[in-house]
Amino acid sequence: MVVNVGDVKFYLHKFPLLSKSARLQKLVAATNDANGDEIHIQDIPGGPAAFEVCAKFCYGMTVTLNAYNVVAARCAAEYLEMYETIEKGNLIYKIDVFLNSSIFRSWKDSIIVLQTTKSLLPWSEELKVVSHCLDSIASKASIDTSKVEWSYTYNWKKIASENGNSPQWNDARKPQMVPKDWWVEDLCELPIDLYKRVIVTIKTKGRVSGDVIGEALNAYTLRRLPGFSKGVNQNIDFVKYRSLVETIVWLLPTEKGVVSCSFLLRLLRAAIFLDCGETERNELMRRIAQQLPEATMNDLLIRAPPGEATVYDVDMVQNLVEEFVTHSSRTEPVDNEFLGSRSPKFGPDASKVLVAKLIDYYLAEIARDPNLHLSKFVNLGETIASFSRPSHDGLYRAIDMYLKEHPGISKSERKRICKLMDCRKLSAEACMHAVQNERLPLRVVVQVLFFEQVRATASAENSTSDLPGSIRALLPGGSHGSSRSTTTNTEEDWDSVPTADDIKALKGELATLRLGSNDSGNEAAKSDVEKVAASRMKGLVMSKIFSKLWSSKERHGEISSSDTSDSHGSVNAEETKSTPSRSRRHSLS
Repeated sequence: MVVNVGDVKFYLHKFPLLSKSARLQKLVAATNDANGDEIHIQDIPGGPAAFEVCAKFCYGMTVTLNAYNVVAARCAAEYLEMYETIEKGNLIYKIDVFLNSSIFRSWKDSIIVLQTTKSLLPWSEELKVVSHCLDSIASKASIDTSKVEWSYTYNWKKIASENGNSPQWNDARKPQMVPKDWWVEDLCELPIDLYKRVIVTIKTKGRVSGDVIGEALNAYTLRRLPGFSKGVNQNIDFVKYRSLVETIVWLLPTEKGVVSCSFLLRLLRAAIFLDCGETERNELMRRIAQQLPEATMNDLLIRAPPGEATVYDVDMVQNLVEEFVTHSSRTEPVDNEFLGSRSPKFGPDASKVLVAKLIDYYLAEIARDPNLHLSKFVNLGETIASFSRPSHDGLYRAIDMYLKEHPGISKSERKRICKLMDCRKLSAEACMHAVQNERLPLRVVVQVLFFEQVRATASAENSTSDLPGSIRALLPGGSHGSSRSTTTNTEEDWDSVPTADDIKALKGELATLRLGSNDSGNEAAKSDVEKVAASRMKGLVMSKIFSKLWSSKERHGEISSSDTSDSHGSVNAEETKSTPSRSRRHSLS
């Protein structure tokens, strides 16, 4: 008889096939005389190749089965109804024995077989081949590593660098211990739908820790998403890879801190680029906020969505920091549980210091963007203002960078951005740079000079115990609370020291020097006079300040005054800043 399977014709003897296939018996019986002994099989799973395996078995020929063709042969045998009721030792029985005794006992064969099941759906699903593969793979991934005796793919360079040993062998020339994440590389060969089912099955067994699951997801994303480590490739199938990223987010372990913040931020970057759902993005932001102290500045440099004027997505980072602040306020009474498994050394205060330092670096980077509006810079800086940190050098660098890249901002805007900084927390090197920085308002420069002199005086005395309380309060660590409120107190102190007579004296001194400059009629002379004016003004200011402070030694409490734009001190400070008497300074950045 002739059996047509798709476009292939098989010329076979009728009785060997009919003796083992109930379906062929029915097809031959239904064939009318006009067609003779020719039958057509169009929908057999596995196609002509699988039918050929079944036909050879019917003829008693040796059949070679392996991980690549066994599922197709099993589905074809089911289609042809090659049951034990037709003949003992039929093909279905023999294939099932082979699967259970060989394929499902092999790690790599189980993975290969699972991959082949996709093209044979729904047959492979109904025959439970898929579920058997999932259980086999998950059981082996969950086994004690001391019992792993089969071959697997692993990046030995990674474990060698971690342990300081040569790849695969230790000094005793014995194989190294099996790493706990030995299985993650092999599973990267699976398509995302099958990979998802494997990970879910592994989770269900409950014997693999969350950090290993996280490492597996990281390895899979690096392998399957083009350019994930450096930025998603522009020329990709958006629908396909959007589904991949959303699935990875869904598979993330529920335990806190078991997945690196860097990986989560790269996922967020990909989710934004691929326009993933809001649910996935919000979940990533929530997780990242809990682990923000682990992040690096480069991790935060997420490109702004198309159409935005800025280079980077500053609003996204703003939301992350706000979420971190909210989370910190909820968990302050206890240790940072979200960092417990990865970084137990981090306490609540240490976490805030790390985040503040991170954002300082981030601000310095985004300050280079000419399209970055001042309000976005200031709002992000104010979000971490309550985080007490020992140094404001990083914040000063960010402010200076913004002033350098945005020379056209107004005086009020310069004052606003400088309020983020606490002059008391600048290092000696930063102070040296600040007093020569022509981009800073003069008011800020004088504050830096003042606090540096206070610090030097305290250092010369070797103790602050004998200093007036008004001065001790101005030293680093003399005030507690937010850096924003601290900066405000600094400005109040500055405004409170000079009296009305002091201001008049300063203005008179400056007017005299201006007159001398105008009479000189020489630009070089004018420049010299301006330098002298600035020098004498600063000297007079410092002497007035210290005279005022030291005279208050017998009094107690903080110096206070209103800091408004209409106060005499503020107005004259701005006037002084706007005059050409300021010496030329050069940037050290």
